[in-house]
Amino acid sequence: MSQLEQKLKAGNFVVTAEIVPPKGVDTSKALQTAKLLKPWVDAVNVTDQQSAMMSLGSLSLCHLIRDAGLEPILQMTTRDRNRIALQSDLLSAYALGIENVLCLTGDPVTAGDHPDAKPVFDLDSLALLQTAKLLEKGQSLAGRPLEGAPKFFLAAAVSPAVEPMEPQLVSMEKKLEAGAQFFQTQAVFDAALLARFMERAHRLKAPVLAGLVLVKSGKQARFMNEHVYGIKVPEALIQEMDAAPDKKRQCVESTARLIVAVKPFCQGVHIMAIGWEPLIPEILKAAGVRTKPAT
Repeated sequence: MSQLEQKLKAGNFVVTAEIVPPKGVDTSKALQTAKLLKPWVDAVNVTDQQSAMMSLGSLSLCHLIRDAGLEPILQMTTRDRNRIALQSDLLSAYALGIENVLCLTGDPVTAGDHPDAKPVFDLDSLALLQTAKLLEKGQSLAGRPLEGAPKFFLAAAVSPAVEPMEPQLVSMEKKLEAGAQFFQTQAVFDAALLARFMERAHRLKAPVLAGLVLVKSGKQARFMNEHVYGIKVPEALIQEMDAAPDKKRQCVESTARLIVAVKPFCQGVHIMAIGWEPLIPEILKAAGVRTKPAT
């Protein structure tokens, strides 16, 4: 059982963050970020060709991060691999000591840097969850027995800000039935909106980590509102960032305030810093979630 699974089952308020693999083989910056975050977070997601942009593979960086002493969460998208490759990568992850897996479908290839690539989408995120559970039973999708079965701690994604809300709740329920054990949300910026969603989702009794993107400027927030599915940045926050003379200081204050607001109805937060990872310790201290680094 992974440490993340133990903490969530114990009812702890957990913190996860995100690391993006490099577009190349120089992992020094990513590992430096992991070293910075290690005393402050419980685990880190390693993205899988995020936004359909080619990069070093999530699996290899997860392995290096685990060797550095920080627990990784392997993100797996079904966009680029068929069911043979997906099953193989799941088995490879477990063989390397990686148990936490976030199952995603992935953005379309037209959104990335290889728009002429052929998308696969042999499975979707729901089918990937089902596949992982089947492997745990010692069987492949082809019905063949495995020589040793893995054991995963499986995550799925949900978008609380999408309207209408009901399809997202139905999706959550289906993902739980397929094998999801906890959820990380798409970025949320409005605690009241998340509270309304969690009031409906509470019956599902699944740990939910609220996704938080660090807002760097009003311009960035407006772009997300216009172009990123499932994101709604309140106008008040946009104006707050526009008026702030010190954007990083304002980012720390607004993110810490949001953590305090969502803490009563979530079991943790997932912070997507997008290059501002050095602010994470300061944010957590300001929110009273982590007062000092772990020893």
